[in-house]
Amino acid sequence: MEPAIKILIYIHAFFGGIGLMTGIGSILVKKGNALHKRLGKLFSIGMLTSCIISLFICWMPNHQNIFLFLIGLFTIYLVISGNRATAFKHKTKANFTDKLISGSTLFFSAIMIAIGFYCQLKNIQNGILFLFFGGFGLYMSIKDFMFFKNVSEMKKKWLFKHIGKMTGALIASVTAFIVAGIGLGNLIAWITPSIFGTLYIVYWNRKTTPKADKMVKA
Repeated sequence: MEPAIKILIYIHAFFGGIGLMTGIGSILVKKGNALHKRLGKLFSIGMLTSCIISLFICWMPNHQNIFLFLIGLFTIYLVISGNRATAFKHKTKANFTDKLISGSTLFFSAIMIAIGFYCQLKNIQNGILFLFFGGFGLYMSIKDFMFFKNVSEMKKKWLFKHIGKMTGALIASVTAFIVAGIGLGNLIAWITPSIFGTLYIVYWNRKTTPKADKMVKA
């Protein structure tokens, strides 16, 4: 059984590496051009494949890990939701699939937070990570439903939502490389990529908002 699991881990790492490289490439090239779109597609394929494989690995003998399982689900949400955000450039209403994706994330984020509080009460090491990432997931999914409720008024936010979600998925890839690839599993290694990634998202939010306002006025 273990040899088969190792093969899955190698495949998981391979596609994760594709996601990491193409993700970094996509933020370096000009947004919206053909190369950016190609890299974005490869990034999505790499991340989704890697995460789906990880969901199975997390339940296999001697590899059970509820935290990584939930992080895998969260990353899948970021990739899918980030890609679907581009549809709101023209779409005026969220459909059932949009709400199902965000609703599922809301549910699993609540589970992460509950586990996080339990870990804090029992003094379980790194339990704060459940609260940290669960809080992010809860915040993002609630913001999704706020967006869905007023799509026509908040339509200009589609670009920010796309950048924010895809950057979030890249943060997950970078974090996985640091923790699993390099072997740094401390709290700082888990949280630092999220801090820098959040600053990048804030930067693009400020940069894109004026452009969106001009488009709405036009």
